[in-house]
Amino acid sequence: MNLDFVAGKTFETIDPRTGETIARVSEGDKEDIDLAVGAARRAFDHGPWPRLPGAARAKIMHKFADLIDQHIEELATLDTLNAGKLFSWGKAVDIPSVANTLRYFAGAADKIHGQVLKMSRELHAYTLLEPIGVVGLIIPWNFPSTMFFVKVSPALAAGCTMVVKPAEQTPLSALFYAHLAKEAGIPDGVINVVSGYGPTAGAALTSHMNVDKVSFTGSTEVGRKVMQAAAASNLKTVSLELGGKSPLLIFDDADIDQAADLALLGVMHNKGEVCVAGSRVLVQEAIYDEFVKTLVEKAKEWVVGDPFHPNSRVGPQVDKKQYEKVMSYIEHGKREGATLLTGGKPAAKKGYYIEPTVFTDVTEDMMISRDEIFGPVMALMKFKTIEEGIKYANNTKYGLASGIVTKSLDIANTVSRSIKAGVVWINCYHGFDIDCPFGGYKMSGFGKDFGMEALHKYLQTKAVVTPIYNSPWL
Repeated sequence: MNLDFVAGKTFETIDPRTGETIARVSEGDKEDIDLAVGAARRAFDHGPWPRLPGAARAKIMHKFADLIDQHIEELATLDTLNAGKLFSWGKAVDIPSVANTLRYFAGAADKIHGQVLKMSRELHAYTLLEPIGVVGLIIPWNFPSTMFFVKVSPALAAGCTMVVKPAEQTPLSALFYAHLAKEAGIPDGVINVVSGYGPTAGAALTSHMNVDKVSFTGSTEVGRKVMQAAAASNLKTVSLELGGKSPLLIFDDADIDQAADLALLGVMHNKGEVCVAGSRVLVQEAIYDEFVKTLVEKAKEWVVGDPFHPNSRVGPQVDKKQYEKVMSYIEHGKREGATLLTGGKPAAKKGYYIEPTVFTDVTEDMMISRDEIFGPVMALMKFKTIEEGIKYANNTKYGLASGIVTKSLDIANTVSRSIKAGVVWINCYHGFDIDCPFGGYKMSGFGKDFGMEALHKYLQTKAVVTPIYNSPWL
């Protein structure tokens, strides 16, 4: 649960629609992380949560999910105020989905078991799957609710206890979830939320000697620091979901209207603040010109405005720092010789709004083609052959996601097996589902969220072996 913080410090949390302060939030530091980890350790070593039957944990998790359903409006409001996310999307998708994530993993809580092994000599052996212990969960700011439960839900089902550090930009919904966890009957010390900054609270959590595992979602730069801290402390296990520069390959047999819609969805959804944003759009040259014309027309449908307004499709960037970063990349694109096809300017006098932006004539060496921008900025490139398209797609240090638009099963099969990325979406984009494992290749990290693979991140395998005597068979 949210603890009283030692130093009594607070920090401002900002409304990106206006740049004004919403509230002041308690600022956790190393001492507060120590207290939270201590509470989680006691709850794990001596408390009921890891010792409850899986069905009993599941019952409490279902109650937690039901409470979220009862507070959809408030939770969607918090994420809109704090992160600039579309209120309509939060109510219809994000918040109902987090309740269903809890229910999905609640369904797995009583199905955690090992195996009986067939040994080659006179031994009987079996495995146990045990909760890994105290876990540190560091949440990004782009999907505050979704990512909270992508990590918390499997950890709860496994029987772990945890310390959650939400992003300093978006702490509000995490604090409300801690309150609802208490109401649901989750025992004290199982979920501890500490709001604070990455270099202080986050660093203390990743280097803590009493934390058994860290799961981090964020930038590749910070992911390196998380691994270093884990190695330098107690060699805790780490899972990382990091940056991306995902390609969307559009082949010359594609339906151009569908392809343009998918390209815009891929990079403009959630104002481009998506780790899997399809920010590199690679179009086969035979349809390139027609695709560009269609894209420009459809881009007009992506209305920028107050995320509480039902007609808005693009809200503000999360804060001033992110707004300035995106605008600086737009200027880099212009200077490096890319052609600004549409957008590229601030979209309001107040707040952190940016017009949906599309560049053409982009080359592989440009910053807007190489770097993760995390904003509504698309880089358009053309390719000639399937082989060239694959080469361009893989020419990145990242490997989080990718997309293919084609009517050919042969092309889809060839390209999906050739792209070095953790997920390939064919004739769709953002095709997430709770049962589908998600995670990166290369510098996009390792370890899977969603699906049963996510549950196993929070479990460890123990082998138990005993001799057998005078058995009629092995």
